[in-house]
Amino acid sequence: MKIFSYLSLRQWLTLPFLALVLAVTLLIAALSYRTGSHAVQTVSDHLLLDKVGRIGQAVDHHILGSAAVIEVAFPKGMPAPDMIEADLENLRTRFWTATSIHRDPSNYVYFGNRHGQFFGLMRHSESDAELRYKIKPNEHRTIAQVKGMHGIADAGQVEVKKYDPRLRPWYLAAQATDNHVWTDVYLDFRSLELVVTRARRVLDAQGVLQGVVAADLSMRKLNEFIKNLSVSEHGVAFVFEPDGNLIASSRSANVSKLSDGQSARISVADLKDPLQREAFLEIQKLLASGFKLETARNQRFTSIGGETIELAFDRVSDLGRLNWIVAVAAPQGDFIEGVNSNIMRSVIVGLFGALVAVMIGLSVLEWVGRDLRRLTKAVHEVGEGQLEVPLDVNRKDEIGALASAFRQMQLRLRTDQLTGLVNRDMIIRSIDARISAGRRAKDAKPFAVLFIDINNFKAVNDRLGHEAGDQVLMEIAKRLRSAIRETDLAARYAGDEFVLLLNDVPSFEKAEEIRKHVEATLQRPLESMESRFVSNKLVTSGAVGLALYPQGGTNPQELLQTADEDMYERKRRLRELATAA
Repeated sequence: MKIFSYLSLRQWLTLPFLALVLAVTLLIAALSYRTGSHAVQTVSDHLLLDKVGRIGQAVDHHILGSAAVIEVAFPKGMPAPDMIEADLENLRTRFWTATSIHRDPSNYVYFGNRHGQFFGLMRHSESDAELRYKIKPNEHRTIAQVKGMHGIADAGQVEVKKYDPRLRPWYLAAQATDNHVWTDVYLDFRSLELVVTRARRVLDAQGVLQGVVAADLSMRKLNEFIKNLSVSEHGVAFVFEPDGNLIASSRSANVSKLSDGQSARISVADLKDPLQREAFLEIQKLLASGFKLETARNQRFTSIGGETIELAFDRVSDLGRLNWIVAVAAPQGDFIEGVNSNIMRSVIVGLFGALVAVMIGLSVLEWVGRDLRRLTKAVHEVGEGQLEVPLDVNRKDEIGALASAFRQMQLRLRTDQLTGLVNRDMIIRSIDARISAGRRAKDAKPFAVLFIDINNFKAVNDRLGHEAGDQVLMEIAKRLRSAIRETDLAARYAGDEFVLLLNDVPSFEKAEEIRKHVEATLQRPLESMESRFVSNKLVTSGAVGLALYPQGGTNPQELLQTADEDMYERKRRLRELATAA
C-alpha cells in the first residue's frame, strides 16, 4: 500500500512498538479491572455475610433474653398451684423480677392455667406496670395499673371481650411439649407492633399439666437495629418468615395501614421496593428447589432491570421452632464503582506514559505485571478463606492504591473496628488453627480460652450514652491486651463480650491464675469514666469463663460454649455471694 512508502525508518520502528505498548497498556487495564473486580467481589461477599451475621446475633440476643424471662417467671421444675389465687403474690414478685431482666423488648410475661385463670404483668418503666388477671375462670379479664413491685393496684378496667387463655395459640402450642415453643409473628392489637410469643408448659408436683407461662417479644428493637445497619449506598437488609411475611427491614415498614384504618402485616412479595422483592423471590426459588439452608450463603443474580445483585442470606432457628430468614442485598455497582474509577485513571496514565517514554513503559510493564500476579494470587487465597495472606505490593500509583485498599479490607475482615482487637471470625479461625496445628504435630499441647462478659455495661450505655460505652470498650480492650502475653490473642466477640486465646497453658491451675489476673485487671476503676459516675457505683468489671483444651471441647464451638457457660455460672456465683454479703 502507498501509505507505507511515506513512512520513515524511525516511524517503521517506532509505530509498531508504540502500538504494542498501547495494546499492552490496554491489556494491563483489563487485567487490573479483572483483579479489582475479583478483589471487590471477595470483599463484598464477606461484607454481606458479616451483615447477615450481625443481624443473626441481634436476633439471638432477643431470643436468649426471652428465655431468661420465662425461666425467672416460672423456673423449670417449679410446680404450679392448682388455682393461681393460692400463689398470686409470689407470681407477681417473680414476674416483676423477670420483666426487669430484659424490659426492652421482653416486658410482658403471663401465665394461664388449665381452669382458664390468667395472670400477667407488663412493665412500662422502672416503676410503672400493668396487671392483667382473671381469677374466676368465667369472668372477664381485668387490667389494672400499679406502681412498684408491691404497690397497690388501682380498681382497673374490665375488658369487654371475653378472654380464655386455653384457646390462645401460645397455650395450644406449648401444652403438648416439654420445650420452649414460639408462635408465629403476629400484630399486637394494642400496640399495633409485630410481636412473637415464647411459651413453655408448667406442671404440678405430680407432673400433670397446670398451665402455660409465656413472654411476648416485640420486634420494634430488632427493626430499629436493622434500620440503623449500614449496608451500602443502595443496599438493604431485611428479616422475614418462610411464608414471606416481613418482620423487619432497613428501609421498609413492616406494618401497613388498610383503607378501613386497620393495620396489617406486609408480605415481602408485595413491597414496592424492587431490590427487596426480587431478593426475596430469588431466595424462595432456591428454597423451592430443595436447597437446605444450613449456613449463611452468598448468591448472585440479575435483576429484572439487568443489574447484577449481590445477595447473602441465612436461617435463624432454635429448638422452639423459631424459623426466620435474614437477607442482605446490594447492587454490585455499589462495590465496583471505585474500581472503575481507578481503571479509568490507569488507562489515561498508561496512554500518556506510552507517548512520552516507550522504554519506560516496557520496564513498567514487567513491574506492573509482577504486582498484578501477586495481587491476583492474594485475592484468590483470600477467596479461599486465608484472611492473613501477605500482599507484598508497595506502590504509589492506582494499583498500589488497590493493593493498599485490599490490605485494609483484609484488616477490616480480621479486626474489630472499635477496639482494634481481632474480631469474632478471626478468633474462631485462630482457635481452629491452634487445634489443627496440634493435630498435625501429633502433640495436642493444652491451651485455654477465656470468655469475658462486661458487667454493668448496659448501665453505661443507658446513662452516659453509646459514645461513653465505646470509650469503655476501648479501655477494656487495652487492658486485656496488657493482661496477656505476646503469644496470646485477644478478640472482641460481640457487643460487650471478649474472648482470649491463651497459648501453651500447661495446666488448669495456670489457666485459673491467668483468669484471676484478668478479673483483677478488669476490676480497676475505669479511666474513661468521670469520677461522679464512679461515685454513683456506675462502674464495670468482668465475669470470666474458662475452657481448657481438650477437656473443654475439641473444636472452637465447643470450647467457646464451655467458656461461655462457665462465665455465666461464675457470674451467678458472684451474684449469690454478693447477695449473701
